[in-house]
Amino acid sequence: MESKATKILRKGRQLLDPIMEKHGFHWEPGKAVKGSGGYADSGQYVKGNRRLELHFRYSLGLVSYHIGNNSLSHESYMQYSVGKGKAQYPGFSSDPLDSFRHLAHDLQKYGDDFLSGSGQKFDQAVAIARDKEKSPGFTKLSDN
Repeated sequence: MESKATKILRKGRQLLDPIMEKHGFHWEPGKAVKGSGGYADSGQYVKGNRRLELHFRYSLGLVSYHIGNNSLSHESYMQYSVGKGKAQYPGFSSDPLDSFRHLAHDLQKYGDDFLSGSGQKFDQAVAIARDKEKSPGFTKLSDN
């Protein structure tokens, strides 16, 4: 029997598939699990050495981008490549499909470098994120 998490992830993919497939990505399902927090499901869109990884429990949670050995969360990628506060995902809504709609918006508006570009903006965002992690204490939280 298909869990609610798996059903919503499948419905959410209907919003993302046209965007991802247009750029040559294909879906690889992850493993559906039942943990102490309930049912969860995951998977990833893959094209060559690029992956967009999605995890869903009660809402779309972890969204991470990978090019080669480099990876970033959606929030970090958006913050360090297009600027803080411009992305719609994660957003807040009682409709779990809204998170997929927000992610679709961000991919269409800001995702060209990851989807079909050189990956240069992604690599720059990775470098900024790594520098932030090396920063002491509260300086990690600054936008500079």
